[in-house]
Amino acid sequence: MSHTILIADDEPAIRTMLEVILSADGHEIVAVADGKTALEYLQTHTPDVMLLDINMPYMDGFEICSRVKRIKRLRNTPVVLLTALDDDHTRDHAKLVGADDIVSKPLSGKNLRGRITHLINARQP
Repeated sequence: MSHTILIADDEPAIRTMLEVILSADGHEIVAVADGKTALEYLQTHTPDVMLLDINMPYMDGFEICSRVKRIKRLRNTPVVLLTALDDDHTRDHAKLVGADDIVSKPLSGKNLRGRITHLINARQP
């Protein structure tokens, strides 16, 4: 079964890599370069999972996550934050905004695919 994954990251190489890794599992990927575009997409779409880079222009991953978790239609969509900074402050902030998982860069493809699959399966009624 195909799922839609929204990827928001301002680095083209990372977007491409994530698309390659996750489309291998048959997922449909929507990739955007910043938080503003991600929110525009989310106004009319409900992806199955969101991968949001914490550090992006216009609006960071924390802010998008925090907004998403306040919208009834999107509240149960798993949000995975991507970060180059794996520290306690980042982890605490991720919990605070309601992120479901946090993945540090550089990414391990196998690890990420497993976590995404787990989040999708955990959501099934």
